[in-house]
Amino acid sequence: MADQSTPPVSSRDDRPRTHQGRPIEERSPEEGARGNGAPEETGAGTSSPSGAISRRRLLGTAGATGLVLGTAGAVAGHAAAPSEKTVPLTSLGAERVAFRGTHQPGITDALQARGHLVAFDLAAGAGRKEAAALLRRWSATAERLMAGETAAHDDTGIARDAGPSSLTITFGFGNSFFSRTGLEKQRPSALDPLPDFSSDRLDPRRSNGDLWVQIGADDALVAFHALRAVQKDAGGAARLRWQMNGFNRSPGATAHPMTARNLMGQIDGTRNPKPADPDFDRRIFVPASGGPAWMANGSYAVVRRIRMLLDDWDKLPLRAQEEVIGRRKSDGAPLGGGAETTAMDLERTGADGKPVVPLTAHARISRPDQNGGAAMLRRPFSFHDGFDADGTPDAGLLFVCWQADPLRGFVPVQRKLDRGDALSRFIRHEASGLFAAPGGAAKGEYVGQRLLEG
Repeated sequence: MADQSTPPVSSRDDRPRTHQGRPIEERSPEEGARGNGAPEETGAGTSSPSGAISRRRLLGTAGATGLVLGTAGAVAGHAAAPSEKTVPLTSLGAERVAFRGTHQPGITDALQARGHLVAFDLAAGAGRKEAAALLRRWSATAERLMAGETAAHDDTGIARDAGPSSLTITFGFGNSFFSRTGLEKQRPSALDPLPDFSSDRLDPRRSNGDLWVQIGADDALVAFHALRAVQKDAGGAARLRWQMNGFNRSPGATAHPMTARNLMGQIDGTRNPKPADPDFDRRIFVPASGGPAWMANGSYAVVRRIRMLLDDWDKLPLRAQEEVIGRRKSDGAPLGGGAETTAMDLERTGADGKPVVPLTAHARISRPDQNGGAAMLRRPFSFHDGFDADGTPDAGLLFVCWQADPLRGFVPVQRKLDRGDALSRFIRHEASGLFAAPGGAAKGEYVGQRLLEG
C-alpha cells in the first residue's frame, strides 16, 4: 500500500504526447506547465523551463498503490521546491496521449483523475470474425477520442467543449476469449487462472470476462463519453459482464507534487518500478522475441476489486495503523525515521528489542527484496459505491497491476501477503480478473490484429 508510485512515461514508449495539437517538446514556455515527466527519485525538484510543475509530473507522483494495497518497488514521490508553481486546473483538458505506439496507452502513463474498468463477454454465436470486427471498431474509436475528436458515428455529445483530458483506452483478452474464438493454441500459459488466496471473497459475476477495457481521463465527462462509446460499439458482438468506476486525486489539488493518499488516509505510492530502471521493460513487458508472438511488447494486467473495511480501520489508534503499514501516516516515512524516501531499515530494533518495523507490517512483507525480486507496475483507482444498509461504506481500491508474467509478479507477492500481512484483516478481495493486453497498434493496425488475423 505505501510503497509505490506511478512512473513517468517510458522513454522507450514511442507514443508522442501533444499539447493543443503539437508535440510537447514544441510547446511554448507558457504551455510548459503541462509537461509529461513525472518526478523521478533524484529529479523531482526540477521544473519546466517556465518554472511550473508539469501536470504529468504532478499527477505522476500520486501513483499506483501496491499489491494488496501496495508493495515495494523502486521510485519515490517528492515534494516540489517552494518556488515551483502548481498546474492550473484550466489546462487539464489540453493534454493528449497518442493511441499508437510500441505499447498500449494506459500502462506507463500517469494516473488520471477518473477511471472505468469494464469487461465484456462475446455474444452467443460470435467468434473470431466478430471479435476482429469489434476490436477494429474499438481501436478506431479509441484513436479518435484520445485525439479529442468525436466518435465516428452517433456521438453522444457528452464530452462536447472538452479536450482530450489525457484520455487513455486500453484493451485486453481474458482466458475464456481464446476458446470462444477457436484460438486455444494461441492462449499464453501466463493466462492460466490465478490461485486462490485466503482473503478472496470473489464474486464470479464481477470477475474475469472475454474482453477487458480500461478507460482513464482527467475529466469525468470525457471518461464517461469513452465508456459510452465503447459500450455502443460492442453492438451485438459482445455483452457487458461487469463495470467498475474509480477515481484518483485531481491534478493541481495539492500545493506541491506529492504521493497520493488512499481511502485509509495512508500515503500510498512511495515506490514503484519506473521506466528508467534498467530492468523495467523485462519486468513489465513481454519481450519482442518472447512468446506468443502476438503478445510482443504487451503486458498482463491483474485486476482486483479490494474492499477496505474502513469502519474497522478507523477504530485503530494512529500508532496501530502505522504499525500495520510500517510507515508514518503523516508523511509516509518508515517507522525507523527519516523522510518518505528514506530506505527502510528492517534490522533496526526499539528499546524493547522488537523490530521498529513490525514483522507483519505491510511495507516490510511486500518489498521485492522479501519476495525474490518480484515486482509489478501498479496503476489503480479508488472506488466508493455507496453505503450498505447498516451504513458500512462500500469503498476501497480497484487494483490494477502490470507485469510481463503474473506468475513472477503478482502471484508470489500475494502469496507472501496472504501468509502474514497485518493489513489482511482490514481488506477483502471481492472480484478478480487476469487479462493479456497485446502490444500497441502500429499505423494501419487495430489492437489484437496479430492475434486475430495472424
